[in-house]
Amino acid sequence: MMEIPETLKPLFALGCPALAAILILVFGRRPNLREGVTLLASLSQFSIILSMASRVVSGVKIQSYLFPIVPGISFGFRVDAFGLLFALTASSLWILVSIYSIGYMRALKEHAQTRFYFCFALAILGAVGVALSGNLVTMYIFYEILTISTYPLVAHEQSQEAIFAGRKYLAYLLTSGVFLLAAIVFTYATAQTTDFNPGGILSLTSSSRSTLITLFILFILGFMKAAYMPFHSWLPAAMVAPTPVSALLHAVAVVKAGVFGIVRTVAYIYGIDLMRELGLGILLASFAGVTMIVASLFAIAQDNLKRRLAYSTISQLSYIVFGVALLSPMGITGAILHIPFHGFMKITLFLCAGSILVASGKKNISEMGGIGHSMPITMLAFTVGALGMCGLPPACGFVSKWFLGLGTVEADSLLFLAVLLISSLLDVVYFFPIVYIAFFGDRERGTLNLSEGRMMKEAPLSMVIPLSITALFSIIFSFPNPITSMLFDLVRLAISH
Repeated sequence: MMEIPETLKPLFALGCPALAAILILVFGRRPNLREGVTLLASLSQFSIILSMASRVVSGVKIQSYLFPIVPGISFGFRVDAFGLLFALTASSLWILVSIYSIGYMRALKEHAQTRFYFCFALAILGAVGVALSGNLVTMYIFYEILTISTYPLVAHEQSQEAIFAGRKYLAYLLTSGVFLLAAIVFTYATAQTTDFNPGGILSLTSSSRSTLITLFILFILGFMKAAYMPFHSWLPAAMVAPTPVSALLHAVAVVKAGVFGIVRTVAYIYGIDLMRELGLGILLASFAGVTMIVASLFAIAQDNLKRRLAYSTISQLSYIVFGVALLSPMGITGAILHIPFHGFMKITLFLCAGSILVASGKKNISEMGGIGHSMPITMLAFTVGALGMCGLPPACGFVSKWFLGLGTVEADSLLFLAVLLISSLLDVVYFFPIVYIAFFGDRERGTLNLSEGRMMKEAPLSMVIPLSITALFSIIFSFPNPITSMLFDLVRLAISH
């Protein structure tokens, strides 16, 4: 097999979903070929991104700049440890969700499946492009590709509710794009570059305190995909989308692009030292802490399973923002680890929700009594994801939350430690009742499939296998092994710079 030159690997990684999108349209009337293209592209992309890991861990930054845009800014890519971690998360989960989507879309006989797979491939292009971008301008282009390509996925059902949700989605995220563009222009005017630098590219010597604080607010508004409160309502509304969309794009790609951008801003545009000088760390951590707790309170009140998971996502995303805002090594470690860990745990939960829908037609938690006896694999996987969200072993959420707790101690803030503990307790309050109802609830209501007049069973294997794998990896990441070692090497490299 021909070896891809190192500098071309980022381009090939992005070429996989781009080419797949074209071929999906070409083979739109031949479902097996269309979905085969999707699977082949996802496997190829992950293999290319994984092949860059050893070089990045050894300290090499893989760069590929194509053409200059303005003096000091070129369109191109630089693969560092932090970006690679996000790219590995998105590309690996694309494989599993592609398999899951085949079972889901065919079981429900969904319409417009070619459009679905086409937009899905473009969304992955946007997410991985964000991860591998070498500067803010390149990131902005892919960030907006991600926004535009996911609109048809949110509005997929084409019902009145779906169209409304899609319009709200666009209104929030296109508006945030205006703020982000303003922040990028402001940054370039100040620093004459938008390249990501581990120590930051801004300083108090080049701008006043008030100017830098205003710029930071623009960045936070620009990364509204992070779904922090009060700019969060687009995310629960978007749960009207098919479950594979909710799973990958609204548990991994879209929302993670938002928090990824905030971490990039804190650590690579401002830098930890400047954040401390400006007092922005405490402000951002407080802001994130409020979202962590309030979103959990909203989650408790939801009976619709996907909406409860959506509010859980809002809370859990703020753990990442909270960790980096602590400006301590342990806090930043916990924040970066929570990106892949939350991705695998939350995608497990969404895939389980979709399997329950396909097998039983049920969407509300109150209707799921005893469903764990009919769908034991699905509900055991759900239990693993729920434990992780609560920060309990054996799931990997325990590891990232442990580092976040150590980060609050390093930051010498008992108040932030209390916020972290209260939020985790609230996670227990809204997740454990789901598990209890599934295994100990009213089996008469929970096992009868009213639409078909027969007893429920597990969803198709093409759906059960991916959710079982994500649940398994949610446990594997908690223990020493080569995969976990590679993740920790990337995290150590990201924070050491």
